[in-house]
Amino acid sequence: MNRKYFGTDGIRGAYGESVLTDEFATRLGRAVSQWIGEEGEALTVAIGRDTRASGPALLIAFARGFQSGSNIRVIDLGVLPTPAIAVCVRNVGATLGVAITASHNPAQDNGIKFFNSLGKKLTDSQELEIESLVDRIDTSDTVETPQIEVSSAGESAYLDLLYPTLPEGSLKGFRIVVDTANGAACNTTPALLKALGAELFVYGNEPNGLNINEGVGSQYPKHLSEKVLEHQAHVGIAHDGDADRLLICDESGKVVSGDTLLGLLALQESKHGRLEKNTLVATQQSNIGLDYTLGKAGISVVRTSIGDRYVLEEMSKSGYNLGGESSGHVIVSDINTTGDGLAAALKLLAILVEEWKPLSELQSRVTLFPQVSTAIEVVEKKPLEDLEDIQSILGELESEMGEAGRVLLRYSGTENKIRLLVEGEDAGSVETWYQRLEKVVRDHLT
Repeated sequence: MNRKYFGTDGIRGAYGESVLTDEFATRLGRAVSQWIGEEGEALTVAIGRDTRASGPALLIAFARGFQSGSNIRVIDLGVLPTPAIAVCVRNVGATLGVAITASHNPAQDNGIKFFNSLGKKLTDSQELEIESLVDRIDTSDTVETPQIEVSSAGESAYLDLLYPTLPEGSLKGFRIVVDTANGAACNTTPALLKALGAELFVYGNEPNGLNINEGVGSQYPKHLSEKVLEHQAHVGIAHDGDADRLLICDESGKVVSGDTLLGLLALQESKHGRLEKNTLVATQQSNIGLDYTLGKAGISVVRTSIGDRYVLEEMSKSGYNLGGESSGHVIVSDINTTGDGLAAALKLLAILVEEWKPLSELQSRVTLFPQVSTAIEVVEKKPLEDLEDIQSILGELESEMGEAGRVLLRYSGTENKIRLLVEGEDAGSVETWYQRLEKVVRDHLT
C-alpha cells in the first residue's frame, strides 16, 4: 500500500517544510470536506490541538479549506488531549474529529490525525481516498476567514467520562509524580488525579509553544525516574505531547515496560471477569513473553500490525475490549475508542488501590523475554525486500533462532527511521543477534 501523505498515525512532518504547510492544510481540509460530502453525511468537524506554536495556524488553514464548499460547521476545541477529542466528536455529534498534533515529536513538527463520527481513527482505505483528492484541489477559491465556533466543554466532558473509573477519594495517601510533556494533558491529568485525592508532583506543565516534549514526557523516562525517587512517590506517570500514550515508573524509579503494563491490565481485567473473550490484542512489536505469561492464566493474545488503530480495528471486529502497543498506547474500549494515556493510568492505579502492594512487586507477575529494540535514522527508506544483504541476515537469524526468538525490522510510519527488534529466551544470544543485524542495517541505510 503506497501512501504519499499518511503514515502509521495520520500526517506528520516539520511545520512549514516538507508536506506540512498552511497551504497543504487548506487543500487537505477541502479534500476531506469533499470526501465526507461523497459519503452523504452532514458536515461538522471538531478540531483540537496540542500546545505547539504552529497549531492555531494549521487549524485556521484547515478550516479555510473545509468551509470552502459550503456553510460547514467548524468547532475549535482548543488545547485538548487526542483521546479527549475522540470523546468530543461523539458528544457534539460531529461528522469528523481532527487532532492537530505531532504526538511525541519535537516542537518544530506538527501533524493531523482524523477520527470518524464514532471517535475511531480512519481506515487505510479511507485515508487513501482522501489522498486521491488532495492533489486535485485548487485553493484559489477557498474562504479567506472561516467561521469557527469556540467550545471549552471538551475538557470537562472528557474528565466526566473518566472520573468513575476509580471510587471517589480512592487515591488518598498516594504520592504520584506526573509529567505532561508540556503538552495537551497539562490540565486534564493533574486535575483528575487531584480530584481523586492523590498528592501530586507535577512537571512538564508549563507549555510555551516551543517546549513540548523537550526533555520531559514519555520520551524522557530518566527525568520521570529521578523525580519519583526525589519525591519518594508510589508511582510516576508521563504522557507524550498529545497524551494518547503512557509511561510508568515504579516506586524505585524503574521504568515499567509497555508490555508489562498491558500484561498487568489483562490479568486484572480477567480476574474480575471484565476481559472480553479473555483476550488481549497486541501488535507484532510486543514481547512474546506476554503470550507466555498470559497463556498460563488462560488469556489469549491476538496480534496485529503496528499502530493503535489496527489494534482497535481488531478489537471492534472481534469483540475484544483491551489492547495496545508496547509504546504505551493502551485502548480500553469500555472507556474510550482510541489510545488513552490517562484511562490507562487510572486502570493501573486501580490495581494499586486494590492490591495495596508496591508496583515493583506487582510487575513481577509479567515475565518478558530479553529484548533489544531501537530506532536508527536512515538516509532513505529503501524497500527492504530489494536489499539482498538485509534479506540474507534476516534469513540467517530466523534460522538460528527457531522457536527460541524472533526478529522484526520495519520502517517508522511517522519518522525517517528504521526500527529493529530482536528478542529471545537467552539474553546473550539476543545481544549477538542484534549486533549482527544492526551492522548490516547501518551499512546499507545510514
